[in-house]
Amino acid sequence: MSYYVQGQERAQRVSELFSSIASRYDLINDIQSFGLHRWWKHRLVKLAPAGPDRQALDVCCGTGDLTLALADRGYETTGIDFNEPMLRVARRRGSQRPGARPVRFVHGDALQLPFADASFSVVTVAYGLRNLADVDQGLRELVRVLRPGGTLLILEFGKPESAPLRWLWFGYLRLALPVYGFLFARDAKAYAYILESLLHYPGQTVIQSKLAGLGAADGKMVHLLGGMMSMHVVRKAG
Repeated sequence: MSYYVQGQERAQRVSELFSSIASRYDLINDIQSFGLHRWWKHRLVKLAPAGPDRQALDVCCGTGDLTLALADRGYETTGIDFNEPMLRVARRRGSQRPGARPVRFVHGDALQLPFADASFSVVTVAYGLRNLADVDQGLRELVRVLRPGGTLLILEFGKPESAPLRWLWFGYLRLALPVYGFLFARDAKAYAYILESLLHYPGQTVIQSKLAGLGAADGKMVHLLGGMMSMHVVRKAG
């Protein structure tokens, strides 16, 4: 069974994927990225601006890496995800931080965020945008709940502009990730999904253009590893 499908079944299939790997998700991420995903997330969170207005939302929070990191920086943070097994891991991690700033984890849909307009000063999403059934609607929701002058931070797989580098990157994803999926989730297709979803993802340059069209100001795009990964840092016009 392929975990990538288009249309209305997309959300259900992606949820089944994450349910199957929730308990091993962090381990596999460490292995497939050689631990670099932790550094990239740390770098992303450090870009969240300091200031008195510290309400943050982490969308597609998964097991809570960014949610907990934002709380450690002093933000009153909510993490939202549509997959309960992943949220159970996040809640357990959150409960194992005695004395740390509390966080809230909510079950919900990134395409219909259950929050009022302009609710948060910082909104983040790491490795979640590519999984949405409707990327445009997801971007609209991210911007909608962000306050004027607030900051949106996105970390996602990228498509290198260099053709040789893209060939090497896609080759690694095509050959290595199914092996990780089989070894650690007993399902080779669980991580073959990453390349499938990336091939259908518009890529960082298009995403940056879409964000500008939604009223993002002072936006910048950061290429990591030559564009194999990407960061978007944008401020909502106020």
